[in-house]
Amino acid sequence: MLEISGLCAGYGKLPVLRDVSFSAAAGEIVLIAGENGAGKTTLLQTIGGLIKPTAGSVRFMGQDVTGAIPEDLVPRGLRLVLDGHRVFPELSVFDNIRLGALASKTDKGAFDAAVDQIFEVFPILKQKARDKARSLSGGQQQMLTLSQAFVAQPKVLLCDEPSLGLAIALMPPIMEFLRSWAKNGTAVVIVEQHVDLALAVADRAMLMQRGSIAFNGTAEEFRAGPVQTGQ
Repeated sequence: MLEISGLCAGYGKLPVLRDVSFSAAAGEIVLIAGENGAGKTTLLQTIGGLIKPTAGSVRFMGQDVTGAIPEDLVPRGLRLVLDGHRVFPELSVFDNIRLGALASKTDKGAFDAAVDQIFEVFPILKQKARDKARSLSGGQQQMLTLSQAFVAQPKVLLCDEPSLGLAIALMPPIMEFLRSWAKNGTAVVIVEQHVDLALAVADRAMLMQRGSIAFNGTAEEFRAGPVQTGQ
């Protein structure tokens, strides 16, 4: 689904990513871990079209999409979910969810089924469906951001800190929510600070250090290596 090869990117003359290569297959969850400043968010934003790479390539479903902008990538099925509760505050919760489906032209049957699943995982969004999004707490807005992506049924989901602003008790259902996406054939790439919780659903894990991949292996290998050494 996704193949990154020799990717380099940065901000102006400041390099951040250095020769990053990895892949994500259909039905697979790939965790990207690392300290703040390691380049994790820059990596997702470069793949998602917000930052232009200076070298390397991004291939999506076998096609070269290097340097493509989000407006081109989203309708094709590559979706980036950023941290920071990015919702439309003056629209209702339900209208925010509807907007998430527009770019991918999701049919009504698939949309209704996706909404039912969202409301099952996040019942608070069902309760507040007609309320304006600005009335939601930070954690609830993060749930809404994930829901906007889910209704589009992306083939590749890039998710930056899905736990941001959420109580730790909500993390297991969110991780299982992402797992359900993968079971339906989506390739999921997540950056997450709660590594142990993310490893519970991840198939593979990578450790980023100073803009490069320092480790890339299975989730089991990751548990036995970088996590135990405190990296």
